[in-house]
Amino acid sequence: MKLTLPQKDLADAVLNIQRAVSSKSTVPALEGILLKAQGQELELSAYDLELGMTTTLPASIEEEGRIVLTARLLGDIIRRMPGESVTLTSDEKNVTYIKSGASEFSLVGIPGEEFPEFPAVSDTKGFSISQPLLKSMIRQTLFAVSDSDSKPVHTGSLFELSQGQLRVVSVDGYRLAMRTEPVKAEEDMKFVVPGKTLAEVLKLLKDSEEDISVFVGRRHVLFRIGAYTVLSSLLEGEFLDYRAAIPSAGTTEVVAGTRPLMDSVERVSLLITDRLKSPIRTVFEEGEIRLFCSTAMGRASDQVACQMEGARVEIGFNNRYLLDALRNSDGDEVRLILNGPLSPMKVLPKEGESFLFLVLPVRLKSEEF
Repeated sequence: MKLTLPQKDLADAVLNIQRAVSSKSTVPALEGILLKAQGQELELSAYDLELGMTTTLPASIEEEGRIVLTARLLGDIIRRMPGESVTLTSDEKNVTYIKSGASEFSLVGIPGEEFPEFPAVSDTKGFSISQPLLKSMIRQTLFAVSDSDSKPVHTGSLFELSQGQLRVVSVDGYRLAMRTEPVKAEEDMKFVVPGKTLAEVLKLLKDSEEDISVFVGRRHVLFRIGAYTVLSSLLEGEFLDYRAAIPSAGTTEVVAGTRPLMDSVERVSLLITDRLKSPIRTVFEEGEIRLFCSTAMGRASDQVACQMEGARVEIGFNNRYLLDALRNSDGDEVRLILNGPLSPMKVLPKEGESFLFLVLPVRLKSEEF
């Protein structure tokens, strides 16, 4: 194998691709990146048996071939190469010479044949969606993915396509995040994508209006994003019946400024640490939201003006969960719907229901602040 290509293009590709490399594996090839030179393109692939990523780069290829090189070392070398172009040459003993400007390295590689094949995913069942829209949908729901292995299916987000609507839902036992948008699709489908995969997809998505394609198999999903292909195993199991978890009605409806409310929660949270935990006591009453916090370090109170209809509510929240919901809300104002002190609070846009966050309450001690 012998080829030449721009240093920056290769450095960027390796940086992205190596995120799918296995950190520890009994199969040495999985700790590397497969480089395959064919035609006028260099294809790079990484795969940890759950998440796989490939991309292609234009290259001047003198001799075709393929080799697996250690991902971390390859990335470090290419990133520091001094020249504008890089030449890679592999011999019959799987030694690869990397040359750029006055710098030259030789790396012992692994035969390309030892790199595992990606599972096949049919390209007949899927849908297309604009990059900014999918980026927004993932961003607004990824924060609520569970980080506990007690129910593995909740370490991912549910994608549900039905009647021309795509719904993405994440739950972790304490909160729920849901985003809904119209999407053109030939058929209905439902699948759960690991949070780790979505975090990597999010990094590849751009703000351009170019569509990406999503193809769904029985056990895998494939995202085609520009020059990159991301393949992932799907999570199996019974996802929470999110419709049953969402309260159907509320006795109190509040509209408040997103940033003022977030600032207020952050201020009263200054007394909360990992060691000193306390709920935020939140009182919705007479056109204002009053917030209180008390720990061994002291006490804090604050208030925010709001528009309010319905009964007075005094309710407790975990400060981090409340902040996460507010930070991921689009718009200058949010609508909060409550149904007493023991029912989850719904966080919605001021108009419509493009997103919906549920924040479960924390039981408060009976004493007054």
